[in-house]
Amino acid sequence: MFTGLSYLCDLMGKTKKRKQQAKILRNFRKVHRLTGAWLFIFFMFISVTGLLLGWKKNSNGLILADTEKGTTSEIAEWLPLDDLRQNAQQIFEDSISTKLSSEIDRIDVRPDKGILKFKFKDNFYGIQLDGATGELLKIERRRSDIIEQIHDGSILDRYLGTSNAPIKLVYTTITGLALLIFTITGFWLWYGPKQMKKTSKST
Repeated sequence: MFTGLSYLCDLMGKTKKRKQQAKILRNFRKVHRLTGAWLFIFFMFISVTGLLLGWKKNSNGLILADTEKGTTSEIAEWLPLDDLRQNAQQIFEDSISTKLSSEIDRIDVRPDKGILKFKFKDNFYGIQLDGATGELLKIERRRSDIIEQIHDGSILDRYLGTSNAPIKLVYTTITGLALLIFTITGFWLWYGPKQMKKTSKST
């Protein structure tokens, strides 16, 4: 009698456990589906731009311009940095635009290549100069910067002129948390049925 009662209690416990697992699985499936539906457009942007950024150095200069080679890698033989900066700004105004700002945002020094890359603050142009002669080696359209800003949402802060990048912060927080939820629920949608099947077999 006690054996039968124990078996019945065990069976009821396993049935209850299986129902709980089924409920959790339904909830995870619902969260997974809603997350995907609500943030589909963001996931698409992240995946496409991430793919392009991954291939930027292998795009034959289409996404990221190839780096040219200067006359010497000896920095001691280079022109003063301020002279090179002024030269880059003059080339920008003469060859790119007098309407766009020539204010420099970043200077990428490549001693091994003998060049400097000048990136401008309010546009997506770049200039490569020979460090020793100041000669123009390439004017580049920095498409990779555009793609990167779309990828992290900062392009909206750029065009709306917001300070401290609040849109980027909100965008990356939402998408980051969504991907985490997507990963957790996706794992449970794979693992949950296995557990339910295991529980069912043990009854």
